[in-house]
Amino acid sequence: MLTFAVAVLFLIITPGPGVMTTAGFGAAYGFSPSLPYVIGLFIGTNLVMLAVMSGLAAVILSTPWLRTGLMLASVAYLLYLAARIAFAGARVAFIRAEQPPGIAGGVLLQAINPKAYAVNTSLITGFNYAPDAFLFEMMTKAAILNTIWIPVHLAWLWAGVSLRRLDLTDRTQRTINILMALSMLGVVALALWSMAHGTE
Repeated sequence: MLTFAVAVLFLIITPGPGVMTTAGFGAAYGFSPSLPYVIGLFIGTNLVMLAVMSGLAAVILSTPWLRTGLMLASVAYLLYLAARIAFAGARVAFIRAEQPPGIAGGVLLQAINPKAYAVNTSLITGFNYAPDAFLFEMMTKAAILNTIWIPVHLAWLWAGVSLRRLDLTDRTQRTINILMALSMLGVVALALWSMAHGTE
């Protein structure tokens, strides 16, 4: 069980779409406006966990066109979120960026986030410490995942908020927003590479 908890920590703390957008929205908008989005991520990651536990995720990911569609939707949505971060506070006609996406936005990201499925699959199907007590193992894994997930994501949100609270000039804050968005684009590039590599 301890090995499982350590694996959860390392897999969740590493930068991915969830933590990158959490930090980005924290830096761009502050804590309170971004918190509903993090709550949405939390709900979404638990829905993905249930999908993995029930076997639904395996059925979806074993269908090539569904898997490809999921990846393309994920990339498109990550590009949209990167734009939201880059244009935070900007008066640009084609995008309204006064507020980050709310709860629904967080749920949507996790629902189409390939990393969420990969992480949950490796954690739920691996590290079998109670093979004769399936329900106990699933319930304790869910409890451990959530116990680690919550403070890790709040820490990433706080890291983003801390940048915002440095009383930076508008130009510097805008530069930080753009750098955060570029980091998101790096995640998008990795997702595209993964998709191309996986189809070779």
